[in-house]
Amino acid sequence: MNKYLSLHRKKELSDLAEFIANSYCPDNVINPEYIATKNSISFCYGNYEQYFDGMIEHLNSKFHIYLNIDRLKHSHTVRCRFTFAHELGHYFIDEHRNALSSGLVPAHSSFTNFSSDKYVEWEADYFASSLLMPKERFRKDCFKKKFSFLLLDQLAKKYQTSLTSTAIKFADIGTHPILIIFGEDNKIKWYWTSEDFPFKSILYNKYKIPEQTAMGEYFNKQKRYEKTQEVWAIDWFQNVSNSDTNRKFLEHCIPYKNQALSIIWEE
Repeated sequence: MNKYLSLHRKKELSDLAEFIANSYCPDNVINPEYIATKNSISFCYGNYEQYFDGMIEHLNSKFHIYLNIDRLKHSHTVRCRFTFAHELGHYFIDEHRNALSSGLVPAHSSFTNFSSDKYVEWEADYFASSLLMPKERFRKDCFKKKFSFLLLDQLAKKYQTSLTSTAIKFADIGTHPILIIFGEDNKIKWYWTSEDFPFKSILYNKYKIPEQTAMGEYFNKQKRYEKTQEVWAIDWFQNVSNSDTNRKFLEHCIPYKNQALSIIWEE
């Protein structure tokens, strides 16, 4: 399940974001502040406790973006860059901007980086990842490179993006099929796959994360693995045929408190 968004909608958002990126930052790392300024969108960084990551407001015919440094730390973190790009998504996506400017929706507060269950938030998150990692540039950086967690880490550092958004972008336009699983409180909250990933049926939502996986060992045994671990098809996937029982995959798990992100792929 590629959370909520259809292939058609993802292409629309990706094409729009790439057009914006190439129009304002054709040769450099994407600069959300510059894009906002060029579109007469004011912005500020402030302390707003835990109420939101970012918020866009339409008032007196003008747009303003708030960035919450209580949650985002400071203006140059990858999380703040992503949140800024997310709020720009609410401006550049026609349906979002029109709803704000018409007064149909109030000032739009957001929790970003694919953490929300709301469709409009996933659209803005997907726009943000596509803005910060324009498709054609990203694809060139993946071309003829063997996939590993190290490659994802290198791409995240180059584009100054989170591992979550980088992995999702790679899954959509990369050169190797991968599966991304986000777990919270020992349950799978969402997952995202490349279209050509060999297995699509995994335990989801109401089920506990399988204990024999790297993520499962973190939640159940508090084990943290610094390196990529071997897992088997039957560890993660349902309806595995007898011939695939011993099919080997690799899992790299990044845990944080009550959450964890796993990247899974086959060599």
